[in-house]
Amino acid sequence: MARDLKPFFAPDSVAIIGASERPTSSGGAVLQMLRKSLYPGRIAPINPKGGSAFGVTMHPSLREAGAACDLCVVVIRPEQILDAVRDAVATGYRNFLILPGGFAEAGEAGRARDAELRELIARHDLTVAGPNCAGIIHLPEEKRFGATFLRDLPPGGGIALISQSGAIAEEAVAAANRTPLTLGTIVSVGNATQLGVEDYLEYLGSDPRCTAVLLYIESLEDPDRFRRAARKVAAEKPVVVLMGGATKPGARAASAHTGAIANTDDAISAFAAECCMIRVRSLRGLLLAAKGFGFYPQGMGKRVLILSNSGGPGVIASDCADRAGLDLVDLPPAMASELRGKLPPEASVANPLDLLADAREDRFGFTLESAIRHGKDHFDAILGMHVVPFMVDPAPVIARLAALVPQVSVPFMHSMMGTLPGSAEWFATMEKAGVPMFRDVEEMGECAGLLARYPALKKAAAEPLPNTKPALRGRR
Repeated sequence: MARDLKPFFAPDSVAIIGASERPTSSGGAVLQMLRKSLYPGRIAPINPKGGSAFGVTMHPSLREAGAACDLCVVVIRPEQILDAVRDAVATGYRNFLILPGGFAEAGEAGRARDAELRELIARHDLTVAGPNCAGIIHLPEEKRFGATFLRDLPPGGGIALISQSGAIAEEAVAAANRTPLTLGTIVSVGNATQLGVEDYLEYLGSDPRCTAVLLYIESLEDPDRFRRAARKVAAEKPVVVLMGGATKPGARAASAHTGAIANTDDAISAFAAECCMIRVRSLRGLLLAAKGFGFYPQGMGKRVLILSNSGGPGVIASDCADRAGLDLVDLPPAMASELRGKLPPEASVANPLDLLADAREDRFGFTLESAIRHGKDHFDAILGMHVVPFMVDPAPVIARLAALVPQVSVPFMHSMMGTLPGSAEWFATMEKAGVPMFRDVEEMGECAGLLARYPALKKAAAEPLPNTKPALRGRR
């Protein structure tokens, strides 16, 4: 039976054992991030010295903090944690998020501590996240929550990341704020003494506000249970996985990091297919998937139109699209005829379209309008490219394209290349209109290819699970 994980994502009240007024301490960082997340519930910071931290009164003990909170966050030294959990249990607590390490990953003493924690969990029917994790962030508008010592919060949105690496989670948050990405949930799994990737995947898969799930995995406890959970989620929303340890050196590193069981690259690919997950092979690919599915959570078809004003990038985009499994279909005859009557004779009326370097808003505009008129049942997506030469002001081009976006009935992506002094404003204008923007055509093509893989996987996920052993070896 699945455990209720609401206290870990949307608690009404939170206690922090080890809270501190020092910003550089783990307890101080967690308290600051909880407040920075605009968490609306009751916060009960616990510090034997009492006092206050960041405007919040600290209590000397849980007993002096009032009624038990929904969640107890633990950020004290490893040798103090078990006694703190026992005290919290006696005070009425049942849900624990333990951030420090010092358990199964920390030699003989750590393994003994881990065994004792497991015994406490079983004896008192506790639910425990961690230990040795960076925390959990969940930012829906109605109840934002961030119990973490990561350095920043993501922007918010429907994308969730479940990661077996705190550093990967940290980089995803940084990338989400740079790009930006609609990343709103971060789960750092840690040692998974009790709650593992499967538990979080099941919970977020059932949350209608979560539109796609990203995974960074090095090892699984129970591949069969994970496979069933992943297929159930993939039938409703995309699941994208980056699995570390696909090479022999990587497998050795993963074994040292998480105790991962070695699996071959072929086994990982086969397992991803069994789970109906989109496999990526780099963190860059994982973040590109976040970008695309943030705009188009149900993915897109494979038939694409490339609309460009430059030959070279059009060639590169065509190569990239083909490698990504996309189809550059011929233009509808009516569209080709219409464009030949309006475009300069030097322009290439084919797929990819080349409007020539001096194309301004009128040429971009009527070409996109022609695609809208003639291509809605012919193209599954439009990939736009705009190289910015010195003699053309790109601002009117962007304004024209953004104004036409509401009429585009298929996914529309756009890339801009060259020296882009106004790129922040141009990108913001297009993304506000609903168009994901890219700084090179290869990223755009790769992202489109990832989105085009989902419809077939979604269909496969709805089929019965084959009665076969998982391709991936786990710790069970």
